[in-house]
Amino acid sequence: MYVAILLHDIAKGRGGDHSEIGAKIALKTGPRMGLSEWDTETVSWLVLHHLVMSNTAFKRDLDDPKTVADFVKLVQSPERLRLLLLLTVADIRAVGPNVWNAWKAGLLQDLYERALEAMTGGTDAQRLSTRVENAKNALRERLSDWPGEELEAHLSRGYPQYWLSFDTETHWHHAHIIKAAKTKGLKLHIETRVQPERDATELVIYTADHPGLFAKIAGAISLAGASIVDAKIVTLANGMALDTFLVQDSQGGPVANKQSLNKLWRRIEDVLYGKLNPRSELEGSQLRALPSRTRVFKVSPQVFVDNKASATYTVIEIDGRDRIGLLFDVTAALTDIGLQIASAHISTFGEGVVDVFYVKDVFGMKVTQESKIQQIRKRLLTAIDPVVKSKEVVRDVAAAE
Repeated sequence: MYVAILLHDIAKGRGGDHSEIGAKIALKTGPRMGLSEWDTETVSWLVLHHLVMSNTAFKRDLDDPKTVADFVKLVQSPERLRLLLLLTVADIRAVGPNVWNAWKAGLLQDLYERALEAMTGGTDAQRLSTRVENAKNALRERLSDWPGEELEAHLSRGYPQYWLSFDTETHWHHAHIIKAAKTKGLKLHIETRVQPERDATELVIYTADHPGLFAKIAGAISLAGASIVDAKIVTLANGMALDTFLVQDSQGGPVANKQSLNKLWRRIEDVLYGKLNPRSELEGSQLRALPSRTRVFKVSPQVFVDNKASATYTVIEIDGRDRIGLLFDVTAALTDIGLQIASAHISTFGEGVVDVFYVKDVFGMKVTQESKIQQIRKRLLTAIDPVVKSKEVVRDVAAAE
């Protein structure tokens, strides 16, 4: 473990992939340091894959079975899993005092537990239908005071992925949100729960689903001065959206005080009821924002489209410079080109941001046509960096001439 931590970044600055080069260095260095052949190979493996666990936990949907299956296939053993977790935590915490937080700890713990469960023959070996039924039965026990007909009607609203994506406590919470909205005749129901252990506030929105809903909510949250770190989008069989967001304040902590929470609620209500136009409001906020010292750093916009990471979704990763309204612009662009967002995972690294979206097309299928993938890349590059748009216009004009 100590040798892996010592060597994991030794090849930085040598050109090429520092993980691959570092792994080769570890194979030569291990025997000189008195390590056995097995220990040397383990150190080399850890150096080669020292970024895999953080990339999987922070950029991929852990509720997608293929995410955990691919990770387990790579790691293979509980011993390697433990070592990789230790190396990952040490690596992140060594970056700086404000880089490590409870949110990242929770994601890594979740991935570790799911992977260990799969390796030791846990629920991953069960049939999905059995797991869905188990989740429903657990909720039946929690809602034993509900009339039978009402309970079964509620259970019929959720598709299989919904029952696999949340625990029983969350299912119970959702059931009461839906019941309260129906009893009060609400078209929009918002609830927030501060989660100090995750350094975030859970925001649940229950309303009629429609194209662009994610983008509108993202815009409203940005206008309230908060940021999204994770999002899970659920459409129920009754056509209602039950969307869950984990949000943080500008300091990277939960949105906790009453004034901030009220502002968050009002912005969401005003945007969804059409009283505020998030696009124009965010453009105004961008103009009024004070210049940031991080503007001297250049972050080249990148868009990656991956059809191998998930069995049922196309995974889109965007890398770019963080700014006010970026998430709204990106999600609005995804909606404009006919994509449905199932989940989103947002990571900010200083002045840079990495946003990952699990999407399907309008027919509920993965995006596989190369022409459509190229359209996605071009449209998102424009959304990430407005300068790209101006360059494209100039290039198009020049081509026409």
